[in-house]
Amino acid sequence: MTTRREVLQIGACVATSAAAPAALATRATAKTILILGGTGFIGPHLTQEALRRGWKVTHFNRGKRAAGGVAGVETLIGDRKGQLDSLRGRRWGVVVDDTGYIPKFVKMSAELLAPNVGYCLFISSISAYASFARPNDEHSPTGKLSNADIEEITDDTYGPMKALCEQYSAAAFTGRVSIVRPGYIVGPLDPTDRFTYWPVRASRGGEMLAPGTPRDPIQIIDVRDLAAWMMKLIESRTAGYFNAVSSPGTFTMGDVVGSSQHATPAAGTSVTGCRRIFSPPTGSPMSSICRPGHP
Repeated sequence: MTTRREVLQIGACVATSAAAPAALATRATAKTILILGGTGFIGPHLTQEALRRGWKVTHFNRGKRAAGGVAGVETLIGDRKGQLDSLRGRRWGVVVDDTGYIPKFVKMSAELLAPNVGYCLFISSISAYASFARPNDEHSPTGKLSNADIEEITDDTYGPMKALCEQYSAAAFTGRVSIVRPGYIVGPLDPTDRFTYWPVRASRGGEMLAPGTPRDPIQIIDVRDLAAWMMKLIESRTAGYFNAVSSPGTFTMGDVVGSSQHATPAAGTSVTGCRRIFSPPTGSPMSSICRPGHP
């Protein structure tokens, strides 16, 4: 007859045997990272930083921007909008969601990957906050959607859509997810003209308009610094919510304009400051007054 002690020993052996494949899988995928996207603005910098640190990188995208793939990187072709077959049955140590904008599709991929991936980093935005009437910290309220199935991204829906994407990612990867909310991202591969406008415009000479006053604060983050910092979060498996912006008071609009002028002094660009007048009590912009030099 089997004794109680023998039953416990058998049970322990069974439990150990069952846990072994999962433990081995975790070790085998410890330095493997799946990037949903990978070929836009943030993705290439994150990819290079991961490779530099000895990670094995996989991209999942439609193959539109880098049709021939990226050197040293595995590419899986698919689409966030339901074409996820190339992800099924695969295991990675980490997934970074770099292209999560539409909540229902983020939910779909997060729920598919969560059982086979150890940790998730979702790249959100400070636009997720419900209001900017006062400074936000990571615990400030986020925006809400009236329709969770919405797909159209507009100035009004972008932030709340990001907020719901955060919630779906956090629900799928409970306790093993990091939500990063970058602000104004600048640096190489920036597809917008928001930051590069200033040095380019200053190089052309003549009179250049600049908003507000030189003392107006701005917060930015270099995409290369962002990528390096996110890899540190990944390697330490840090969970939580983070605003990814420069410290308050680090930069002003005057720094941007002045540095742009300094980069091409031969252009002799002069600056005219524009101060926007707001009408009380709603704060709706009514007009702008421009004066020579900064106001």
